Amino acid sequence: GGADGVLCEDPAVPDLHVELADHVATVELDRPPVNAITRATMREITEVFTRLGADREVRAIVFTAAGERAFMAGVDLRSVGQEEDPDALPAAYVLDPPRAARDAMWSITDCPVPVVAAVNGPALGAGLAFAACCDIIVAAESATFGAPEIDVGLLGASAHLSTLVGRHKARELYFTGEAVPASELWRLGAVRSVVPVAQLRDEATALARSLAAKSPIALRLAKEAMNRVEDLPLKDAYRTEQDYTARLLGFEDAQEARQAYLEKRDPEWRWR
Repeated sequence: GGADGVLCEDPAVPDLHVELADHVATVELDRPPVNAITRATMREITEVFTRLGADREVRAIVFTAAGERAFMAGVDLRSVGQEEDPDALPAAYVLDPPRAARDAMWSITDCPVPVVAAVNGPALGAGLAFAACCDIIVAAESATFGAPEIDVGLLGASAHLSTLVGRHKARELYFTGEAVPASELWRLGAVRSVVPVAQLRDEATALARSLAAKSPIALRLAKEAMNRVEDLPLKDAYRTEQDYTARLLGFEDAQEARQAYLEKRDPEWRWR
């Protein structure tokens, strides 16, 4: 990490392209024809988001996919039920194969910096779950969201679906397997904006850069705090947030933020 440019273009991560510019990392899934993923792809996602989150040069991440046919068309059905070479896997994945999906999803949910999903096409099954793991979603007009697993002999991530929409809409989509357009999720408040696909990258990158201009310490503490309080009762949640505010006040960034605001100048973040 550190320098702008391509961070990761090697055989160990063949399905992902990663670049860093202006403190914004872009992670692009590229697995033709429809960006359906395997457990190997999931392990790559885990490695990349873990590495980016540990790099203090990274302040925000855009997660998107190549082409216009799909953001992620779920799990590659050809890989379901296929045995991987156990000698090439860490022990945890031999003992618990579905862990690959959990680790990949939580690597985004728990990534220390905000993750913006730029959904360039259908986000189906695992694609919907991975979009839901991101912090903010920007979608192309051609994007759709659905959980079609019930029609292919699987069960999907209803818990992720329920973070995007309310109880009855989640059950409707889960039981029917129907996909809805991005405009429907925008209407329900789950998607920030819906734009022509040609404008999607610019829209997501501009948003990520606006986040990256903020204190990287404040951003990381804010995301950690939100993750911790999400399912807490109100009183416990607010007390936890107050504790995080006290932590932030111990950093020079907090004082610099106030000084820059009062002096009407851009702040200079120093990571201390």
